[in-house]
Amino acid sequence: MMIKKTLPLSAVKLELAEDKGFFSGYASVFSGVDSYGDTIEKGAFADTLKSGMPKMFFNHNWDMPIGKYTIIKEDEVGLFVEGELTPNLQIASDVRAAMKHGTLDGLSIGGYLRKGDYTDTDEGRIVHRWSSLMEISPVAFPADSAARIDLASVKSESFEAAIAELKTIRDIEYFLRDAGNFSKGAAQSLVARFKSITVQRDADADVDEMKAMASLLDRLGKLPL
Repeated sequence: MMIKKTLPLSAVKLELAEDKGFFSGYASVFSGVDSYGDTIEKGAFADTLKSGMPKMFFNHNWDMPIGKYTIIKEDEVGLFVEGELTPNLQIASDVRAAMKHGTLDGLSIGGYLRKGDYTDTDEGRIVHRWSSLMEISPVAFPADSAARIDLASVKSESFEAAIAELKTIRDIEYFLRDAGNFSKGAAQSLVARFKSITVQRDADADVDEMKAMASLLDRLGKLPL
């Protein structure tokens, strides 16, 4: 499933020259524990970086790239990026002005995290590999972590395929957190609620529960946030 994790821009540097906007910062930081209990290890992006530069959008809106990344690399801290906003593009000019003013101060990675990319622990996931880094967006609402699926840009078949991979209660909790932007506690509470209203459970009942959760997430994804 496609997920996003958001981080405040760290040590942001802006240089405005010849009507160009250059900035740098960390799109991901290693070894910390985010609000979902996930930890991204150093080296997690090594494979996906070999496939080329991720795209740059604003707030994960894929209508029009707002610039390009010139450097992306892992260092001791995390995933470091340098980018250039597109000259004479209105939305890029707006983003540059907001960055300069300090009102736009987040970076968010968007891509795919699959089973086998992480190890389950009682505290959360240890992410060893990020399968595919599609894009990195400057975003308006930074947080230590904000993982969610982009329901508008992922085909329904992909959504159903992600549901089909769910095998355990823990899988369902992770799906709610990644796909629905639920907090860890909220995801656990929702799963517990589904369990409490299911009197007799069998394989078919589990599938029905997952479909009900998917329907709920789809409705929530259409609500204004």
